[in-house]
Amino acid sequence: MVVNRGENKRPKVVIIGAGFGGLWAARTLANKPVEVVVIDHNNYHTFLALLYQVAAAELEAEDIAYPVRSVFWDTPNIDFILAHARRIDLQNRTIQTDSETVSYDYLIIAAGSITSSFGIPGVDDHSFFLKTLEEAIVLKNHIICCFEAAARQTDKVSRRSLLTFVIVGGGATGVEYAGALTELINGPLVKDYPTIDFSMVRIILLEANDRLVANMPETVRLYTLKKLKAMGVDVRLGAKVAQVSSDLVVINDNNNILTKTVVWTAGVRGEPLAGISGIPVTKDGRVTVNKSLQVPNHPEIYVIGDLAEIYDEKLVLPMVAQVAIQSGIATAQNILWQAYGKEPQHFHYSDRGSMITIGRKAAGVAIGSRTFTGFFAWVMWLVIHLFNLIGFRNRVMVLINWAWDYLLYERAVRFVFPSEMPSVPQASSCRAKRDSYQ
Repeated sequence: MVVNRGENKRPKVVIIGAGFGGLWAARTLANKPVEVVVIDHNNYHTFLALLYQVAAAELEAEDIAYPVRSVFWDTPNIDFILAHARRIDLQNRTIQTDSETVSYDYLIIAAGSITSSFGIPGVDDHSFFLKTLEEAIVLKNHIICCFEAAARQTDKVSRRSLLTFVIVGGGATGVEYAGALTELINGPLVKDYPTIDFSMVRIILLEANDRLVANMPETVRLYTLKKLKAMGVDVRLGAKVAQVSSDLVVINDNNNILTKTVVWTAGVRGEPLAGISGIPVTKDGRVTVNKSLQVPNHPEIYVIGDLAEIYDEKLVLPMVAQVAIQSGIATAQNILWQAYGKEPQHFHYSDRGSMITIGRKAAGVAIGSRTFTGFFAWVMWLVIHLFNLIGFRNRVMVLINWAWDYLLYERAVRFVFPSEMPSVPQASSCRAKRDSYQ
């Protein structure tokens, strides 16, 4: 399809979302004969693969964030708008944001995903999520404040509840955070809180299925389970959460858990923008796109990343960074083809492997039919994540913090700041009043 835009007018491409997919799509369109506008409600890109380390006091938020405008400061055909995209007018080809209305010739929706509570009572009100920098900071604050409160708590039951940390979801995020939290508690926090009996501390990982990191090969899955147990994590498979309250997790085997901390990593769903705008979505909020990543009946609209339900033969591609990056690049190239009358190409995903880190010198890597575990896999994980970070400063700061932690068993950022940061759960451990712990 060719957009009629006059002799000198270049096609306008709007990208909603500056995550992996949106950012790589914009990079591909840099200095090309199109006008690009990137819209995001944050003015920074977050390296989500390391978000759990912010929540475990290993990295600062600034270490994994990079200003979007800095990415494109020398790219004259790319503009950025700090706004929240509220609705897409499909007929008039405009986007309604909370600050202005933006028109488009071509649209790339890379809005990503949000946490899904699956309708389980109490999850939205009483759980901590781990999808944004704000949520990671709130969770880190809460963990530290739990130990502050436990150090002064005289009631044994209340103290044990404060020192019980439940992580729901045995995917990559849940496993990685369980390992990082264990190392934070058994390392720096032991020294920080000498009055606490650390034999009371429990980290419980709940997974509804019968395996952890189900998308990984069996070798890595078994290694992950064995390593977490060796670290002292109480892993419970086949444990389905039925309800969450301010001080209790109800699970299907009636073995309920008293806790002040529920970290919900059990699932995600597509960001609601597409559904709100009248684009058909699946039950988990994703858009089923065609082989060229276009919305059916709207060839000028592409959906990529977590929001897109992309089929590779008969399987749906996972919601991971590599899918977002590759789909973003392919979509940008298709728009360049399409804008000048050529047919867009089918998207072909190249699986470059997957990896997971469990803790210090412990990781699992799967590349094709080969798998690696242990120290070598951990080094591979470190190098690849460091290489993919955006910005030289970020790489240096992350490397320094990792080295500091590795050599001195020390977490450099275990402070509560800001102390009054709002959080999703109704009761925050960092409130001035700690009535909920009495």
